[in-house]
Amino acid sequence: MPQRDEQEYESRRQQIIDGALEVFSSKGFEKATNKDIAEAAQIGSPGLIYHYFSDKADLFRHVVEQRAPALMMLLHSDEVMDMPPREALTRFGAAFVNTIENRSAMKMVKLMFGEASRRPMVAEMINAIGPGRIFPLLARYLTRQMEAGVMRRMDPGAATRCFIGPLVIFLITREIFPQADSGTLSAETMVATAIDVFLDGMLVSNTAGDLPSSRT
Repeated sequence: MPQRDEQEYESRRQQIIDGALEVFSSKGFEKATNKDIAEAAQIGSPGLIYHYFSDKADLFRHVVEQRAPALMMLLHSDEVMDMPPREALTRFGAAFVNTIENRSAMKMVKLMFGEASRRPMVAEMINAIGPGRIFPLLARYLTRQMEAGVMRRMDPGAATRCFIGPLVIFLITREIFPQADSGTLSAETMVATAIDVFLDGMLVSNTAGDLPSSRT
């Protein structure tokens, strides 16, 4: 058999992921068909999808992983573990709220909220792909900082939720239930403020690299 052109293979694979995102976002996971996805991806045959993905669940997993910026943190988890708190939390926060600037990713977030609330099986799958990996990563980072004496000791799971919670609310009040300041409150300001508030309560003492920034 002729050698596979890796660049062409990956290009077609991304084409299918983009088409699947459109279909999953509009029809949901269960109602999306391979025919719908093939048409959205502009590929000739629905059966061609199985050349790139083992099944619809595998395709859905790749859509979530590659179109949700926050999950990119998982690729650099070892690097993040050695960062000081403000730098690491900025990395976490920026990856999370940058979803707003990426329309495809925002569609993915809305899809995940909608599907998870209606279908336990899909909620379990989404959790395994995203939250079930991001939450433990941040909790491990906070635990390491507590053990190093940089942060106050407390339940790392509760601390993780205290940091991520405001960012989730920011997304919801920007995209689903817009508030009066939704058009003027930037993602950068939200991340910086959330980090300041969080570190004010978590740091044992403010070191040079973790002094609160000026809030506006």
